[in-house]
Amino acid sequence: MGEPEPVDLIHLADADGNQCIVRVTGRSQPGVLTGHDTLRADVLVSTSFLDARLELFLLQQDLSTWEEQFQRLVPRGNAGLGGGRGLELGFQLNEDESVGVTLHDPDRLSTFFWIRPQDDWIQDHRARLDRVRQVWPSEVIETAPMSYEWSPNRRK
Repeated sequence: MGEPEPVDLIHLADADGNQCIVRVTGRSQPGVLTGHDTLRADVLVSTSFLDARLELFLLQQDLSTWEEQFQRLVPRGNAGLGGGRGLELGFQLNEDESVGVTLHDPDRLSTFFWIRPQDDWIQDHRARLDRVRQVWPSEVIETAPMSYEWSPNRRK
């Protein structure tokens, strides 16, 4: 059995060709307790002034935080991804339903751009998060600080 196909956790694009995609590509360290639940992702950004591909590592906690922030996303509200461990993405929903995207990689670049996604993008992104969790469910339990074991529900 091979690795599952990549899944886009975030896929924002508009008619002007601007896009921001967070494509989860797999587990960081499959079969290793301390890295099994960490997910690898590529951040693909394209605007009139930038084409970039950056690497992002997502913890299960990052997905939960993203879900919480995303559920409360209203005009003038913010949601973020990255957990302060390097590359960070920020999203601000505006009154006109455009999305301001902030990309900050302390080692490479910082930028901001606007995207005008389709009307159903919020519902679409809830389904995307569910899909990532279906493909790569949490399979490690932290039993005490820095002590881990496999979940009894782990897929083998």
